[in-house]
Amino acid sequence: MTAHTAPAAPTAPGADAPGTDDVLHYSAFTTDPSGGNPAGVVLDAAALDDAQMVALAARVGYSETAFITSRDEAARRYGLRYFSPRAEVAFCGHATIATAVALAERTGPGELVFDTPVGEIRVATTLADGADGADGAGSAPQATLTSAPAHSRPADEALTEQVLKALRWTRDDLDPALPPHIAFAGNDHFVLAAATRERLADLDYDFDALEELMRRHEWTTVHLVWRESADRFDFHARDPFPPGGVVEDPATGAAAAAFGGYLRALGMVTGPTRLRIRQGEDMGRPSELLVDLTPDDDRSRVTGRAVRITGA
Repeated sequence: MTAHTAPAAPTAPGADAPGTDDVLHYSAFTTDPSGGNPAGVVLDAAALDDAQMVALAARVGYSETAFITSRDEAARRYGLRYFSPRAEVAFCGHATIATAVALAERTGPGELVFDTPVGEIRVATTLADGADGADGAGSAPQATLTSAPAHSRPADEALTEQVLKALRWTRDDLDPALPPHIAFAGNDHFVLAAATRERLADLDYDFDALEELMRRHEWTTVHLVWRESADRFDFHARDPFPPGGVVEDPATGAAAAAFGGYLRALGMVTGPTRLRIRQGEDMGRPSELLVDLTPDDDRSRVTGRAVRITGA
């Protein structure tokens, strides 16, 4: 399940509505605030109802804002919900990473547990040590979420044709080694693999048609990927997100987790495997997502850095 219907957001806050001053701003899957995927984080939303949360998410304007709705500080356990500018979303990876980093900066590194609409999500956090690591990103805190069990199933031909039409793609644009699937790791994502980097870069889709199709089938994003080479697990990705009122998401942790389930379903994960996914480059917000998989565990472990956006 994915986006849930929520009340329409007002154009201006009411007298009793929470303000955007209550929102922290982080960018996830990056070490640069101008890159990655921005997320709002509300550390204390216990008093907010659904209408207030969706209204606040709409005013923030990011693809997702995360709300902590309950807490057990001693156990480092928190209730967490996610809202796009239009609706509640069952699970959001980049907002989970952002929330985990925000908490770790305030309460210290270690494991956190989030009770989300898709169940328990555990997140391991570390803080910056001031020295660059192997990925050159030691200057930003890091979080690794363990997803809900991931799985994937082939998409039928008729449905694939509808998606291709909305994207203005053809069958010739697809990589035959990576067939269309519907992948899940907390919510559904339609996976399509482009045959070339040029096809992935040229994204000009029918927003209304794709939104209607995604709402009908309850997909959170369409996860478009291109594999750099057949002997490496390095991918580029783009994620249209029209049901959330967003043309494109610059880093989508939920889709990356589901994509791990997709690769496992194809029999491509035969041992401990790390995926490196580059996203957001074509929209000027470069992001890096790392996904660790094993053949005997149906969960994906998604790792990313996150940084505070100041002056937002």
